[in-house]
Amino acid sequence: MFGFQVYSTEVDDRGIDFVARNDNGPFIEIQVKSLRSMGYVFMQKSKFSLNQNRYLALGLLFEGEAPKLFLIPSKVWESPNSVFVDRDYEGLKSKPEWGVNISKKNLPSLEPYLFESMVKRLTI
Repeated sequence: MFGFQVYSTEVDDRGIDFVARNDNGPFIEIQVKSLRSMGYVFMQKSKFSLNQNRYLALGLLFEGEAPKLFLIPSKVWESPNSVFVDRDYEGLKSKPEWGVNISKKNLPSLEPYLFESMVKRLTI
């Protein structure tokens, strides 16, 4: 896949769906999420640490449109905003999470992370 060696995980208990590596770089850990309509996806902070080798592969599968695929580095959540959010839920039952708000208004903010562009950056 784009010159990467891809390794699936035996058990999905650490938030890593697969690991990939190309000849020119380190292993990267990927968590995969998808949406079929505008909305919200999240990763529990306990299973999605912010580091240079962790990525979110996001697939937007909207009816009547070609899939939109993104590869988002976890480091974007170091500076949360209205698209890439940080939720701690202090005092509540929900566990802390990193999230992505997907809306028509927010789609342009995802453009820098289009899958093919990000893969090219990783292979340089």
